[in-house]
Amino acid sequence: MAEKIKKRSEIAAKDKWRIEDLYKDDTAWREDYERVSAMAGELKSYQGHLGESPEYLLSYLVKSNEVSCLLERVYVYANQKYHEDTGNSTYQNLSDLAGTLSVQVESFNAFAVPEILAIPEQTLAGFMEQNTVLQVYKRFLEEIMRQKPHILSGDMEELLADAGDMAEAAGSIFSMFNNADIRFPVIQDENGEEIQISHARYMSLMQSADRRVRKDAFEGLYSSYERFKNTLASMYSANVKKELFYAKARKYESSLAMALDDGNIPGAVYTNLIAAVHESLPSMYRYMKLRKKALGVDELHMYDIYTPIVEDVKITASFEEAKAMVLEGLKPLGQEYTDILQEGFADGWIDVYENEGKRSGAYSWGAYGTHPYVLLNYQGDLNNIFTLAHEMGHAIHSYYSDKNQPYPYAGYKIFVAEVASTCNEALLMHYMLGQTQDEKKKAYLLNYHLEQFRTTLFRQTMFAEFEMLTHDMSAKGETLTADTLCDIYRELNERYLGPDVVIDPQIAMEWARIPHFYTAFYVYQYATGYSAAIALSRKILEEGEDAVRDYIGKFLSGGSSMDPIDLLKAAGVDMSTREPVSAALSVFGELVEQLEEILK
Repeated sequence: MAEKIKKRSEIAAKDKWRIEDLYKDDTAWREDYERVSAMAGELKSYQGHLGESPEYLLSYLVKSNEVSCLLERVYVYANQKYHEDTGNSTYQNLSDLAGTLSVQVESFNAFAVPEILAIPEQTLAGFMEQNTVLQVYKRFLEEIMRQKPHILSGDMEELLADAGDMAEAAGSIFSMFNNADIRFPVIQDENGEEIQISHARYMSLMQSADRRVRKDAFEGLYSSYERFKNTLASMYSANVKKELFYAKARKYESSLAMALDDGNIPGAVYTNLIAAVHESLPSMYRYMKLRKKALGVDELHMYDIYTPIVEDVKITASFEEAKAMVLEGLKPLGQEYTDILQEGFADGWIDVYENEGKRSGAYSWGAYGTHPYVLLNYQGDLNNIFTLAHEMGHAIHSYYSDKNQPYPYAGYKIFVAEVASTCNEALLMHYMLGQTQDEKKKAYLLNYHLEQFRTTLFRQTMFAEFEMLTHDMSAKGETLTADTLCDIYRELNERYLGPDVVIDPQIAMEWARIPHFYTAFYVYQYATGYSAAIALSRKILEEGEDAVRDYIGKFLSGGSSMDPIDLLKAAGVDMSTREPVSAALSVFGELVEQLEEILK
């Protein structure tokens, strides 16, 4: 019999997040939903008056933030309940209602930025001198002025806001397809028992020591996507066109430039990343050659590149054991940090196990004024242990930002979103390597560490290059068909993995299962964030309290009070140069040498 995935009702309460900390029930949620709807309507009464006095401008900003903060709570609850079981029609409806309300609020607010831009800068400066409370919004107003060339008239901003619900259709359809509708086949595990492939189980299956299991899982997963390749290509293309439309409407030279401008990230950061990784591809080819030799295979296939290359070692942990390991690994961050970590473990921050219909993957999310939440699909392998450390890094980053910043600046920019999470992983790896004297176990951990580099720094850069190429093609009027997307993706795999890997035809469909592609130009930040995290973890381990003080006090607590590049500089890492990426890639080369030495 195939091992069945539990229903939501079968999951123990201690293993579910305490969603009632947001709202005790749906009735309480609906009350705030109605409140936001009513308050949003009041925003329109400010239209045409923002430049009349500092008091009027301040009143609007306070009201707008009050609406946004409450809307965030409404939106997070509805979507987290939906993510608990994406097949639950009640929460599909609440999620849709929250999404529509979000668009409505954005529409009601659309007049504000053009109207603020119409206020002469001298007048605005005078407003802040007359009413010092407005100083809280100084950076917010400066950011509006910085983006002035890309802000449209009030009517046009309202039109774009009204189109938001429609614009998100491609991503919403993909999410529904990928989380609720697609079904994967049943295969036999290592013991000949039937097991159904799922999003959460797939990586564990790909790490199996049994090559037949890996091959069956690989072919089973991608054959499921292959059946819908034209539909999936249409979804992807529609999302690319959406980004191009908004970039053109806002007078950006490209959708990439638009994405980078939100965090004021120089375009060279993106292109330098790809160039630096291209230069270091020989190290990846060397690692793939080592993998092929260690596995003892005549051909290294795509389904061979995730399995550990060290035999007879398997690191697994119950969730309780994983929490203890993460706690020990993060002790270099100090007592305050680990106290917060323990609070998260004990007080209902985490939704632990997979259940039928649950959103795949893992994330951290939450609303200002409440504790963060973490969604996992915990399976007990080494990757899941590191995922716990990773997502709690996000959660505690949000905790510090919310605690130390007013609402307008509490949310940190995407560019720095992966730094704290990956820094946690690097610290945990350092701890685990230091805990073992066993050469085989050390080799196993080195292999895992190399895989973190491969999947985060190299693979995410490959994703970033795929996005850049496909967005450029669409901008030139070229059609993104399924065959075109598959050809591009296959060629990138050939370039990034090198001559010792057989690029199986199924891998050409991988683009079709990457949810982050529906948040355009997000994934490159995994790679830049990984590079920054390697640098920060080394500083914390080498410099101790001083580095921790800068990391927590300036970076984790900074929110969006500064540009993300400047937040990292304050913690001692300059991402405006290639140095952190090149240094991280050098570490990868050193790790390959260490593993070669053990396995020779």
